[in-house]
Formats: sequence, C-alpha cells, structure tokens
Amino acid sequence: MGGLVGCQGSIRPLTFVVFVLQVRLQVQNVDKPLYRGTYHCFQSIIRQESMFGLYKGIGSPMMGLTFINAIVFGVQGNAMRYLGQDTPMNQFLAGAAAGAIQCVICCPMELAKTRMQMQGTGEKKSKRKLYKNSLDCLARIYKREGLLGVNRGMVTTLIRETPGFGVYFLAYDVLTRSIGCEPNDPFMIPKLLFAGGMSGIVSWLSTYPVDVIKSRLQADGVGGVYQYSSIADCVRQSVRREGLRVFTRGLTSTLLRAFPVNAATFATVTLVLMYARGAEEPKECESATPGGDRHTQLQQQTQASSL
Repeated sequence: MGGLVGCQGSIRPLTFVVFVLQVRLQVQNVDKPLYRGTYHCFQSIIRQESMFGLYKGIGSPMMGLTFINAIVFGVQGNAMRYLGQDTPMNQFLAGAAAGAIQCVICCPMELAKTRMQMQGTGEKKSKRKLYKNSLDCLARIYKREGLLGVNRGMVTTLIRETPGFGVYFLAYDVLTRSIGCEPNDPFMIPKLLFAGGMSGIVSWLSTYPVDVIKSRLQADGVGGVYQYSSIADCVRQSVRREGLRVFTRGLTSTLLRAFPVNAATFATVTLVLMYARGAEEPKECESATPGGDRHTQLQQQTQASSL
C-alpha cells in the first residue's frame, strides 16, 4: 500500500516527490500551517529548499522496496497455494498475510523516510542536520531509543498494511476477473494497468486515515519534542484540533501517485510471471466454470488472480 500501499508499488524519482508532499501535508502544524494544499506544498519546497528538498529520504525506500515487493508477492503466492482454493476471501487473506509480514522492513524504512523528509523544513541549507542519511537516521534512533525506537509506528503500520494489502489483492482479483484478462486479448496490458491502478487507489482509500496517524507518530519527537503518548492520544489530539478532515490530509497527492505506481507494478509482475511460466499455460482471469475443480484451476493460473 502503502505502503502498499504507504510501501505499496515501486520507487521512481517522480513518484517519490509525492511521498514528500504527502508526509509534509499530513504532519504540518494546523495552528501554523506551512502549506495550503498539494500544489502550494510543491511550490514552497522548491522555493525554500530547492529541487533537492523533494528527494529528502529517498535512500531509505530505494534500499527497502525491492525486498518489500519480493516479500509481498512471494508470501501472497505461497499463501494462495497453501489455502488451496482461489476465492475472493482467500485472496484477501493471502494479501493480508503478505502485508503483515513485510511490516518488519516497511516500518523502519518509513520511519527513516519520514524523519529525513521533516529535516530542514523550509531551509535551503539546513543549519543543523540531525541525520546524514537514512542509515545514519536509523542508527541514531537505535542508539537513543533501542529497538522500540526503530520500530516506532509498528502497530499503526500493521493496522494499515494488513487489511490494506488484503484489499489490494482482492480488488485486483475482482477487477481482472470482471474485465477479462486473457493472454490473447489485444487489450490485456491496458486492462492490467487499469486493474492495478484502481487496486492501489481502493487500497489507499480503505486505510488512509491510519496512514495519517502513523506519519504523525513517526514524525513525533523530531527535535526532541514529543506530542503524543499513544495512538489513541494522537487520534484524540488530531481530531480535537483539526476535526475529521485531518484523516484526508495529503490524500490528493497520495492518489495521484497510487494509480501509476500500482498499475506499473501489477502489470509488470503479471506479465513477467506469464512469460516465465510459458505461453501455453491456460487462460487467466476467468471465473471458474460451474462444478470445476477449484484446486486444479488455482495451480494452473499464471497471471493476475494468483501472483
């Protein structure tokens, strides 16, 4: 999601810019807001911090997202084989299992990303850099706070990623079955791109409020000042000061990133698996025939519904 969803999808320079905008909008002080919206945030960062300000913290996702994608698709595929039947519920359960397991890497990675992105806000040249890079950020946090500090936001990450990835794979399975994605279809690639992009959007919409709280908890403590004592306290304070709209802060930039990133990710994985397993495999994305052997069909599937 996402990141998934948060960590969902692959990292590209242009889409990483949206990560920065998302975090800045989610955690800005409502009493003294720096940004009026997504475009104003983009303009302000370039004007105040130069183009380099849009790429703060890029090292952390570049290190971690390859492993995250490998874990997510590997766990999801193995979970589907273990569950035996290719049903919408099993797609959700397999995706949820994948989302929960990848949190081990996702949470520290997003912590470093968030801290790096908040460093030197509004300054072209930071007067005092707390962290040199993402690894230095995690090392310093570990030195001060131990493993608990490195895993700050783990509970909210689990709450976001577990159902988020479940919805992610469920939506992709339902969409590919609905629109038809047979290998001989001349529009197969556009259909896969559409299904992947929409799956990313649906997944983010289902868990975005949790992502806002996660970002605030992970940004809390920058500069040694802590605002929140717990998840409930963060929710309580945020709603009291900003109302329910707090849960949509940065949503526009997130959805702008979600469609192209997840469209490319799902289409690429599906096509690679299809060609790797051979062009003579049975058709994919078709609903089961009445009375058919669901277990046999699951083993035969090669593309979208069982990655």
